[in-house]
Amino acid sequence: MPDSAVFFQEERDVTSVMKSVLAGWMVLGLAACASTGPVVYPNAYFLSVGKDVAERDIEACREMAEAAGANEGRGRAGDVATSTAMGAGVGAASGAVGGAVYGSVGQGSLVGAASGAMAGLLRGLMFSSGTRQTSQAYANFVTRCLEEKGYEVTGWQ
Repeated sequence: MPDSAVFFQEERDVTSVMKSVLAGWMVLGLAACASTGPVVYPNAYFLSVGKDVAERDIEACREMAEAAGANEGRGRAGDVATSTAMGAGVGAASGAVGGAVYGSVGQGSLVGAASGAMAGLLRGLMFSSGTRQTSQAYANFVTRCLEEKGYEVTGWQ
């Protein structure tokens, strides 16, 4: 194969690796969005307003909590996503240095980012906590808000 054909084949290989890594980040991002929430007892008030109104009230209380400065917190998915992103950054930087030494900074940083992201993903999966941890202040704020509206919160899950 001519040198240009080899270069384009390597470029396609790197591109396919990067697409796989980005798809993985998107899945982790969606998983990180999954959150815990209050469990509402079906008391007389809940039964009178129905599930749709209760869900809107829960969302309104969540927004009030965040506006007041209470952060929901993060769990395992957030830890894994953070670790993956950090791995990608470190990998891209080290790959760029290696690529500069061997003559292809762009390709080196792409390969470094992909391998760093994979290392970060594996590290996050192995060493992050297994449960979602909602901030106590956030949970207390949302619980109180819902109780003031007439709901009975039995816990969070």
